[in-house]
Amino acid sequence: MVAIITGDIINSENHNSSEWLGILKDYLSKLGNSPIDWEVYRGDEFQLKIAKEDALQAAIHIKALVKTVKGLDVRMGIGLGSETFKGVGVSESNGPAYHRSGRTFESLKEDKLNLTIATGNGFFDDTLNLMLKLALHFMDDWSTVSAEIIVLALDSPNASQREIAKKLDIQQSAVSQRQKRARLDLVLELLEYYSKTLKELN
Repeated sequence: MVAIITGDIINSENHNSSEWLGILKDYLSKLGNSPIDWEVYRGDEFQLKIAKEDALQAAIHIKALVKTVKGLDVRMGIGLGSETFKGVGVSESNGPAYHRSGRTFESLKEDKLNLTIATGNGFFDDTLNLMLKLALHFMDDWSTVSAEIIVLALDSPNASQREIAKKLDIQQSAVSQRQKRARLDLVLELLEYYSKTLKELN
């Protein structure tokens, strides 16, 4: 079982691609090789194949990275399942994971949502998507500063507030305030719940 993330950049037409493309590609390059594991195509769309355990964290990481650019956001559909055909690139591969990712991605605009998941299990899909819908209430509103603090937390999960403060050249109390404003605690709880859910799915 693998996870496929299909996404596109919201408001990309109002921004020069140099503002976000390098950031996105740099992160995707850390997760795998292009084009077999990820591709950016049609200007502002992308697809990523990743281990199912890492899918939600990668999606939230991508969202935070893109939102460090003022005015931008990202829509993503995550599909879990098998890969029955491996093409020369991820966009040419196929299987239930790809179908689920594509279908959830296509429904995002109509549902006015920016992140959904399809696991193939109706109960888990309902539960996870309700949690994502609630989380999007604050994640969609992340400022560039909140997005940056989430990126740092996900990049260096063991870094102390003091270490982050030094990196950003701000007071430790400011790091704490930014993490609270970004609701980092809820993001980490959501990721923990996702991990537990996957164990029951297996």
